[in-house]
Order: sequence, then structure tokens, then C-alpha cells
Amino acid sequence: MSEQVFWDDINEGDSLPIISPDCSTQQLVVWAGASGDFYQIHYDIPFAKNTGLDNIIVHGALKQAFLGRLLHDWAAPDGRIEKFGCSYRGMDYPAENMSVSGTVTSKYTEGDRHLVDVEVWTENPDGRKTTPGTARVALPVRS
Repeated sequence: MSEQVFWDDINEGDSLPIISPDCSTQQLVVWAGASGDFYQIHYDIPFAKNTGLDNIIVHGALKQAFLGRLLHDWAAPDGRIEKFGCSYRGMDYPAENMSVSGTVTSKYTEGDRHLVDVEVWTENPDGRKTTPGTARVALPVRS
């Protein structure tokens, strides 16, 4: 875990750290067991190819979890995610070098809350954003 990020130190346009999750086939099996999503396109190569895919694909909800981890780790321990959502716009494959990142798009206050809006996304090795999303994060201020 990194040091606490404070609202006072954030500016629009700031980048969140980039994380590169291990998206191995083992990770997909673990996620399937934990989530109950056993659709064969996530673990059965012949089945996936028979549906027209090039390979098995990473679960969309797993990519959303990676985005949530990015937001949590960036805001922790005293910040909190107030709103978060994403959409699935492209496929990612296991063993690719997927990256997860984001950018601060606005900074404001609402009453006594100090908020930032961020865009977040997963990105494939070709630079395509496959799972774009947005979030509102409340951050602490320096005392």
C-alpha cells in the first residue's frame, strides 16, 4: 500500500498509478469459482473458438474488480469510493500484458466532502481501452 493521497495534493489531469494484474488462466479459474461465472468462453479453448473467439477471454467482472482494486489502493486507507461503474467494450485474453490505470477529471467539494472524479480503464497491449469506467472518490484533506 502506498502513502495516503490527500485531496489538497490532487489536480485535474493527474494520473493514477498503473497496475498490471496477473491475468493467467489460473486467475480465471479462481475467479470462476469465486464468482460462479462458469461460462465456457472463460476456460474452454475449443468452446471459445467454436463461438468465434480467438481464445478464452477474461471475465468482464474480473476486469471491473481490477479497476476497483486500483481505486481502493489509490484512495486507501482513509479515502473511499463513493460511486463506480464501467462498461465492457473489448475483450482481453489471459497472459496478455493488460494494464489498469486512470486520470483525475475533476476536483470539487460538496458540503464538507472533498471529492474527485476519475476516469479509469483497462487497456490491452495494443493500447485499446477495453473496460472504460468512471468513479467518484472522497479523499481526506491535510490537517
